[in-house]
Amino acid sequence: MPNNHFLEVSLTRAWLRRGPLACALWPVSLLFRALSSLRAGLYRAGVLKAERLPVPVIVVGNIFIGGTGKTPLTIWLAHALVQAGFRPGVISRGHGAEGAAPRAVTPDSSTVEVGDEPLLIARRTGVPVVVGRKRVEAGRALLVAHPEVDVLIADDGLQHYALARDIEVLLFDGRGVGNGWLLPAGPLREAPGRRRDFTVVNAPEITPPLAAAVGGAPYRMELLGAGAERLSGAGERRPLSAFAGQRVLAAAGIGNPGRFFALLRGAGLDFDALPLPDHYDFRDNPFAGVDADVILITEKDAVKCGQLENLKDDPRLWVVPVAARIDAALAEHIVEKCRGRSPA
Repeated sequence: MPNNHFLEVSLTRAWLRRGPLACALWPVSLLFRALSSLRAGLYRAGVLKAERLPVPVIVVGNIFIGGTGKTPLTIWLAHALVQAGFRPGVISRGHGAEGAAPRAVTPDSSTVEVGDEPLLIARRTGVPVVVGRKRVEAGRALLVAHPEVDVLIADDGLQHYALARDIEVLLFDGRGVGNGWLLPAGPLREAPGRRRDFTVVNAPEITPPLAAAVGGAPYRMELLGAGAERLSGAGERRPLSAFAGQRVLAAAGIGNPGRFFALLRGAGLDFDALPLPDHYDFRDNPFAGVDADVILITEKDAVKCGQLENLKDDPRLWVVPVAARIDAALAEHIVEKCRGRSPA
């Protein structure tokens, strides 16, 4: 496993408690906190200008570094807005995407050009998606290309204060706020008490200590995945229970691979687990020489594997789609806020 991934895993473990490494880095985290608070304060005071787009903007993001489940939440929110009669669009940074200029995402886009998560969002929702290093430019480009869009979802743009927003949805997972410290002593980009409109927790249950740590009267998000689709065979599906008794490898190149593995264990599967770095590009095939009948991967990984000649036809690869289930009241409250701001 790459050395940078080993460092990432080591830090992530250290960030869950206030051990020697975290304590040694704590003085540096005070500087980080001061600088991030100053930057946010300058935008609030109007010294640094945030640009407001002519439609409501919903920002979905996290303060816990790494993955907490933003992509399933964004997909859920896009579907909820469509069902409410809106015509949403999605803007994203596009992790790993080539170039800084805004670029439209289509179902046939290359992950090298647009990133894995935006491509997955475009395929799952069918709504317009544009990636760009600067969210404001991406939003303007999307609205020019799709003037029918009447609400924008900014995927992972919580700290991108140059984009004015109407609604902020802050997402945590079962790790809560970790040790509660900011980078580099802890996993947080901002203080846990930062303002937000809604708090969502991606976890099997929200215990009182977890609710108290994240604050904001959280909604619970549950990820459901009952079946798998063969990567190389269009439309071929099986229930997860069909893989019982086979030699199964589960691989996940997401921010928190343990979530994917827990979902599979919850379905009663026994397997070997292969956690990979977040946004792993699969150019170095991790499955070469693997002795397994079945390899289960996430949708995020599948959009990359499906574009690589040495992986797209591997009959062992099965994709496990997941869908977010959240209290419908959250969608109702977001829709109400969007309707409260008329497009300019």
